[in-house]
Amino acid sequence: MTTFLVVLGMVAVAGVPYLLWARMEASKQKRATLIHQDTLSLGDDLVPASIHPEVDLDECIGSGACVRACPEKDILAITDGRARLLNPLSCIGHSACMAACPVGAIKLVFGTATRGVELPRLTPSFETSQPGIFVIGELSGMGLIRNAMEQGRQAAATIAKSGRRGRPGELDVIVVGAGPAGIGAALALTAYGLKVQIVDQDRYGGTITHYPRAKVVMTGAFELPGYGSVRRKTMSKEQLLELWTDIRERVQLDIKEGMRVEAIHPDGPSWRLVGPGWQDRAAAVILALGRRGAPRELGVPGEQLAKVSYRLIEPEPFAGKHVMIVGGGNAAADCAIALANAKLCASVSISYRRPELARLRSSVRADIERCFAAGTIAPLLATEVVAIAERHVTLTTAEGVQQVVNDNVIVQIGGQPPSELLRTIGIELVEKRGEA
Repeated sequence: MTTFLVVLGMVAVAGVPYLLWARMEASKQKRATLIHQDTLSLGDDLVPASIHPEVDLDECIGSGACVRACPEKDILAITDGRARLLNPLSCIGHSACMAACPVGAIKLVFGTATRGVELPRLTPSFETSQPGIFVIGELSGMGLIRNAMEQGRQAAATIAKSGRRGRPGELDVIVVGAGPAGIGAALALTAYGLKVQIVDQDRYGGTITHYPRAKVVMTGAFELPGYGSVRRKTMSKEQLLELWTDIRERVQLDIKEGMRVEAIHPDGPSWRLVGPGWQDRAAAVILALGRRGAPRELGVPGEQLAKVSYRLIEPEPFAGKHVMIVGGGNAAADCAIALANAKLCASVSISYRRPELARLRSSVRADIERCFAAGTIAPLLATEVVAIAERHVTLTTAEGVQQVVNDNVIVQIGGQPPSELLRTIGIELVEKRGEA
């Protein structure tokens, strides 16, 4: 009898943690189901511009290995016993989920069966249909810094082996874009002894220079020819900018900032790049432009006012101001969080046309929900900006029209990819619909 009671007690003690775990799992799955339903309601907005996982629900066994393997978190979750995409827009192509799946139920694809993504047709070395012009980084559909660096290295190796060299007075290669992909390519080309120049319409460092202060970026380990190895899995904006600065100083890259490329024309065996007030020639061109391109505008009255901007570099210029962020993605949320954390603004609000911010990474979601709860960011959800005036913004809501006191508007609703430039060059584009 005593032995039976001891065993029964052990079972009871072991059962308590199991019941707690089961309750937590049920709660997580319930939340994941609600997020998945909201994600599906995004419709066409659901399609990411870069590569992302697709789950074969007939093959999936619901092991959860893919969920645990994802470095970004909250992109995949188990609902109804199978893995489903909660936030494909935040996927940047790690492929860890695909590798972790024990039954091969995940593949990485571009676009969906109902809505395609337009990408340049590329060779395995990232050369386009125009000989001597290469596309790497986000514009090729890959979003991870490590991937962009590797693409730059492979493109550089192909150019070096091809023997393409500039004629007297020309460059061997012009790299368009001074972000991670462009920097990686330029380093590799320099290591091969080629004459290289980087041009960027903005500034050295690319999109990262516009990230909010202290934003953490997933990098992964990568090699930088002529510089060394970077082994950190994550880096803050400031750490990345320190890395780019150190590279620039130690390797002495030739970089021209504030130079926009408007056209690229064939010029004998070379290519002629043309922009406002400048032009140059090179035997080969690497386009590392990213996909954002020109910022997408709201298209509402008053958007031309000086109070409207499309990025946040530092919060200090907004001290004492009533600031509204417009957008519902990670960039918009990061912007609002950076302003709230700086504690300089008179108020910070975020306007989004849907009732929930369903497109956020888990870390960003936790931060903005904390700010909502603390009252440091006012959530103006299910609202849409219809007009901007000097001292206020007009919104439409479920209850009607609302005016909000406002000094500055920061629009974060994405951008137009530079597909038109690719077309003018004659680069062949293909539409990917749920395929690799």
